[in-house]
Amino acid sequence: MDHDRIPEIALEWHRAGRRAALATVVETWGSAPRQVGSQLAISGEGQIMGSVSGGCVEGAVVTEALEAMEEGAARLLSFGVSDETAFAVGLACGGTIRVLVEPVGSVLPEAMLADLVAARAAHQPLAYAVHPESGPRALYRPDQDAAADARLRSDKAGFEEDGRFIAPHNPPLRLIVVGAVHIAQALVTLARVCGYAPVLIDPRDSFAAAERFPGETVLDDWPDEALAALAPDARTAIVTLTHDPKLDDPAIRFALRSKAFYLGCLGSKKTHAARVARLQAAGFSEAEIARIHAPVGLDIGAKTPGEIALSVMAQITQVLRQGR
Repeated sequence: MDHDRIPEIALEWHRAGRRAALATVVETWGSAPRQVGSQLAISGEGQIMGSVSGGCVEGAVVTEALEAMEEGAARLLSFGVSDETAFAVGLACGGTIRVLVEPVGSVLPEAMLADLVAARAAHQPLAYAVHPESGPRALYRPDQDAAADARLRSDKAGFEEDGRFIAPHNPPLRLIVVGAVHIAQALVTLARVCGYAPVLIDPRDSFAAAERFPGETVLDDWPDEALAALAPDARTAIVTLTHDPKLDDPAIRFALRSKAFYLGCLGSKKTHAARVARLQAAGFSEAEIARIHAPVGLDIGAKTPGEIALSVMAQITQVLRQGR
């Protein structure tokens, strides 16, 4: 989706000779619709992609960006948003938003932006650091800068005590679904809307047919083998949906000792009790088994496949954002 490719689009516009600037939210009020680190790409013709607010400051940012491109200088913009304006764009109250505008080439080096885009394409974590007031810029890979490492772990952009603004660029979140069942059809769609890159695992030909999941990655390997190849990390959620212990259990055993931040398993309380007994017999500890969210999903009374998928994505979001 283009709204996830803001640095890439800015680089494309610049290389096409259209000029470009990146506008980044560096500070905002608590109820803002766009979080710190959100970006807007502006071309020399005024074309935009992305967003830095709910619409209340975009026009002014574009005007400032066009002037910044003419001057070849960065601009740090501050906007006071009135209560009336804030309410009109869906906010509870007014406040202040600060936006850093960096013309590509003259301020933000093309080579640095290209390195950032390349790291994103390779799914490699990278942090961009800048002193908005004085200008020094740097890219940090993991283990190169303590503050950048902390930002990559938290996945939150913000200012450091030394005045640097650091924006993490982490690989996409992943959702690995074991069992290409009817719930999975709705779940992978919701996952993409929420910014996840989904992968389906099902060795059963009739379930894993490409026609049932057009455009999706469907692996027909045995679940534990597929998971080993996918190497779940701390930005990965895993959901098992088959109801078949021969398929779910190998995936669950692998997932419990992986770095995945979420593991949810479909099934009733009775089904889960039997699952727990099998895991205990296999030597898994209470703490390890407690990682499982089962029955999967938030208890919202979901009945249909779409509703169940919604409850699962809601629970994954809750664990990701609130740690529970």
